[in-house]
Amino acid sequence: MTVEVKVPTLPESVSDGTLVNWKKKPGDAVTRGENLVDLETDKVVLDIPAPTDGVLGQILRQEGEIVTTGDTIAILEEGAAQPATETPAAVPAPAPTPVTPPVPGEAVDVEGLSPAVRRLAAEHGLDVTKIPGSGRNGRVTKADVLAYIEAQKQGRPAPASTVETHQVSPSPFGKGAQGGLPPAAPVAAVAALPPDAQGRLEQRVPMTRLRARIAERLLMAKNSTAMLTTFNEINMKPVMDLRSRYKDQFEKVHNVRLGFMGFFVKAVIEALKRYPAVNGSIDGNDVVYHGYYDIGIAVSSPRGLVVPILRDADQMSLAEIEKAIGDFGQKAKDGTLTVEDMTGGTFTITNGGVFGSLMSTPILNPPQSGILGMHATKDRPVAENGQVVIRPMMYVAHSYDHRIIDGREAVTFLVTVKECIEDPARLILNV
Repeated sequence: MTVEVKVPTLPESVSDGTLVNWKKKPGDAVTRGENLVDLETDKVVLDIPAPTDGVLGQILRQEGEIVTTGDTIAILEEGAAQPATETPAAVPAPAPTPVTPPVPGEAVDVEGLSPAVRRLAAEHGLDVTKIPGSGRNGRVTKADVLAYIEAQKQGRPAPASTVETHQVSPSPFGKGAQGGLPPAAPVAAVAALPPDAQGRLEQRVPMTRLRARIAERLLMAKNSTAMLTTFNEINMKPVMDLRSRYKDQFEKVHNVRLGFMGFFVKAVIEALKRYPAVNGSIDGNDVVYHGYYDIGIAVSSPRGLVVPILRDADQMSLAEIEKAIGDFGQKAKDGTLTVEDMTGGTFTITNGGVFGSLMSTPILNPPQSGILGMHATKDRPVAENGQVVIRPMMYVAHSYDHRIIDGREAVTFLVTVKECIEDPARLILNV
């Protein structure tokens, strides 16, 4: 009996997805629940499992096609077994076909790798940029990784990719950039363009769905809000001293490292309680004041920036906050964040300091009305009690929607965060 493999019901905030990596070929045996294909959405990569045991028949929708809830993408022969074949007479094994080693300098679309490919590569300690891809637009598939591993075991070169790629000339901008492009930009699976009159090369790279979604939301925030930013600076010495004093004991008791983000989450919640408009949002002609504190934490992932949510963060302890943030970071790295992890949120915190940013203007995450930007902590001379002293200082930025948040509220909100970090006892005493 044949069974249709359909796209499952997508989350409410996701309208469609792109098929990116079929795990099985027609004729392959599958078991119920086994992932057949990766479905890339605007937010996460989802698995489409086999509805029953059987053999995969015809694949109706190919990699790169956009599908929606209920679309039939393949046919499954339920309970069918792969046909038995007679054992052929022994014949001499054909000589191995000579293979061409991959061309140095070729790269792969690392940003679009499926979670299964990344896990397999990580398990074997492989550099995926050295594995030729045979999928759509040069995408590295699980089969490519397995073939590469087998080739290494047999001591022969890995099979060369059949996809045309564009070798990039050395960067005139120094180490880390290829062809003058940003190091983070994927440089394979791109259309090779002819050199211009001066012999200079270009690359055309299609946006991933996540990158396109990020671009759309940034433009929406810029065009649909009255966004302003206020700045301040924080003396990090008190909280650094507190962390240094208790970090070993904290880790021993709670089995998680004590970082600075937990303090900032607590400080933000205290400030939101004092200034509810910053925790609000606009819905048509109404202002919605949220009576809960769902804090988004911006996390960098291989696919782009994502914002998982700490739900009811006001009810979490410092240890629970640190554990949750650590879990989100690992999920983002593994590509296992769910749509539910990133849906909602009343306020966002982003930390450009981990990349060395000294100061920036964070952009709102609609429909939220506020976002806090943290930055790098640097030793700077400051005045204390009439004396110039050196202190570890951090610039912080609060971007806000001026339609519902007045300048006074925005500034005093940020001052409250500053006071709570510079005197952590305020978080306990609520003063």
